[in-house]
Amino acid sequence: MLKSLLAFFVVGILAGTMNTVVGQGVGSDGQGMMQTSTAEEWGELVLKGVDTEFPTKLSLMYTKETQIRRPRSHFPAFFGCFDWHSSVHGHWVLVRLLKHYPNIENAARLRAALADHLTAAKLAKEAEFFALDEQKTFERMYGWAWLLRLVIELDSWDDNDAKIWRQNLAPLEDVLVQRIENYLPRLSYPIRIGQHTDTAFALGQIHDYAVAMERNSLGLLVEKRSKEFYGSDVAYPVHYEPSGHDFFSSCWNEADLMRRVLPTQEFEIWLGKFLPKLATQLVDGTISPVIVSDVTDPKIVHLAGLNLSRAWCLQAVAAALPEQASLAIALNESAQNHLNAGLQYINSGHYEGDHWLATFGLYAVERIAVRE
Repeated sequence: MLKSLLAFFVVGILAGTMNTVVGQGVGSDGQGMMQTSTAEEWGELVLKGVDTEFPTKLSLMYTKETQIRRPRSHFPAFFGCFDWHSSVHGHWVLVRLLKHYPNIENAARLRAALADHLTAAKLAKEAEFFALDEQKTFERMYGWAWLLRLVIELDSWDDNDAKIWRQNLAPLEDVLVQRIENYLPRLSYPIRIGQHTDTAFALGQIHDYAVAMERNSLGLLVEKRSKEFYGSDVAYPVHYEPSGHDFFSSCWNEADLMRRVLPTQEFEIWLGKFLPKLATQLVDGTISPVIVSDVTDPKIVHLAGLNLSRAWCLQAVAAALPEQASLAIALNESAQNHLNAGLQYINSGHYEGDHWLATFGLYAVERIAVRE
């Protein structure tokens, strides 16, 4: 308890004006729901970001000078939020909030933003861009995975506007699914990293999409590659994590993926080999929330996302184990500690984190990876 209090005291000093965005309201109904005021606040963060074209970060391949354009020209739908993937998962936040918190005060503005961005013409232009051969590695596979998560969200929403937006996304969706199906058989080794290109995170999201959309061949491909990449992993050196710029744990992304693709008993056996000292590491400080030393640094603030992504992975793994198992209880406790730590950094007043952290916060609070 003393260690936790000291950690939050330091967080307050380092972050200055950061808000405790949800307080005691997070999860208080037992369903992973949060306070309405927080939903409105996070909606405002995203609304600001999706129409903010600059500053921006483009990681594009240009083969000639005449291709160089401003972000809005390349991506008329997803030009904001500093980079393409953040814009995509920002739109996911808007959809998720409208579905689950339909009575928030800014609901009409959230809907208007989606209607403005997710038009057939704008998304067709984005699909054309992604179909270019020189852009075949752009946003591979992190941004692709979030686009498919957005598709899942719209496809499962019984709403007239959502049906239109979901249909408008279909051309881009088809391009990215084809990219995935071409890429995965060629990927010789998984990418294990605490940032965007981590293979396990993308495979987990793609698997969810394949199941939801009943794309059986894609689902089988993901399961096959997941088992080939990770099925024989043992004694993961979790004590080496995190690196200084991580917003993912490669370890926990992998575990979160494998609980999706292995039967329960097989997953328990796999987890025991993968993290043989897990029970001890959950309580000895090896796997514990981290503090962000500078929320104005766009790389260092990644660590706020690490707390949140670890939270949803830890809870998802716990849910895959027998409910009363001591390990599941310890995993849930660690997940809650990580969630509490990560939420402190959302809406810090600094765009370096504010353009994306609400997404990780919403995903973690609602435990998307477990409940759906």
